[in-house]
Amino acid sequence: MNHTDIFAHRAQGMKASEIRELLKLLDQPDIISFAGGIPDPKYFPRAAFAEAMTVALDEATAGVALQYAASEGYVPLREWIADHMKTLGVSCDIDNIMVTAGSQQALDYLGKLFLDKDDTALVEWPTYLGALGAFNAYEPQFDRLNAGENRDPDAVAKQAQAAGGRAKFSYLSPDFANPTGKTLTKAERLAVLAQAEALGIAVIEDGAYQSLRYEGDAIPSILALEMADKGDIDACRTIYCGSFSKTLAPGLRVGWVVAAKPVISQIVLLKQAADLQTATINQIAVNHVARAVFDDHVVTLREVYGTRLNAMLNSLQAHMPEGITWTSPEGGMFVWLTLPAAMDGKDLLEQALAQKVAFVPGAAFYADGDTKNTIRLNFSMANEATIGTGIARLAEVIRTAMAR
Repeated sequence: MNHTDIFAHRAQGMKASEIRELLKLLDQPDIISFAGGIPDPKYFPRAAFAEAMTVALDEATAGVALQYAASEGYVPLREWIADHMKTLGVSCDIDNIMVTAGSQQALDYLGKLFLDKDDTALVEWPTYLGALGAFNAYEPQFDRLNAGENRDPDAVAKQAQAAGGRAKFSYLSPDFANPTGKTLTKAERLAVLAQAEALGIAVIEDGAYQSLRYEGDAIPSILALEMADKGDIDACRTIYCGSFSKTLAPGLRVGWVVAAKPVISQIVLLKQAADLQTATINQIAVNHVARAVFDDHVVTLREVYGTRLNAMLNSLQAHMPEGITWTSPEGGMFVWLTLPAAMDGKDLLEQALAQKVAFVPGAAFYADGDTKNTIRLNFSMANEATIGTGIARLAEVIRTAMAR
């Protein structure tokens, strides 16, 4: 049987993630990989999780940990998240919170909730590849958000109508974005809100990296800025997606959504239809670890990753030829490097792999796939000495390619 003959039309837009494919390189010990967007497993709070699992499987609690549970999520964990959001300037209660299987699941649910075929999602250019993958299943059009450009809302609306639908939401990661590492200013965040108000659309704020600031002053989240204006989360259009994957551990797949109650109610229905609930034992474990070590653990990560970021920036400065530029993030996990206009990051990757160094070509992060002279470098997985060696190798590969 030719199964592809009966696949839904939306399946044609699904593509393998270049990042997930490149993660296979991590199994090759001789490759210096700047490809993964993942935390260093050496710094997982293993002892805290071991204790948490023991607690979860205690005779008194195992019946809860191993049982079906509410789709909204484990109440003590939602209470911790509510307290955490207050530290970010967002006052909410647990009815404004749903636990998801990582923030990636939240993006899939939000795409399903908002997007009809040919509706428009406004995204940064470039943007998180996983968001494009999540939204693509619902057959949207993509338009440029580009917060600093202050685009005319009427022009955005007309373009969306011409594409056959309407604009539904803006998606962005305002702190240390994947892939660029860039952070939006307060003025740019307010501009995103103003545009969304004019268009009558939602704002999906991806806060995956917000806790990983290594220098500079924190900027209020978009949801916090909107709440400061409106005073009530149920009056806000911003939907905040959080995750424990970059701070505690990605393998348990625990994230969350904070939004107005009508939005949460609809996402709960989607979750009930999809997987019923996020694994209870994982939620119990994350709740235990978050209460025990979250703040201190994040301090450790900031010290480790901040040192590695500085090592990468210093190595780029020392080794890269003229004509190569890069971002200088204040946090997160990525540096975005721009090559000469005629150079293709995918071709460069083949040459770099021959020299045992890997990265992610940048074209996949653009909704149209047209910008090829960029690459994403991750610094969280390599120590300072390895970063220095890898950047020196990469610089030589680029120098050779430029000479050709």
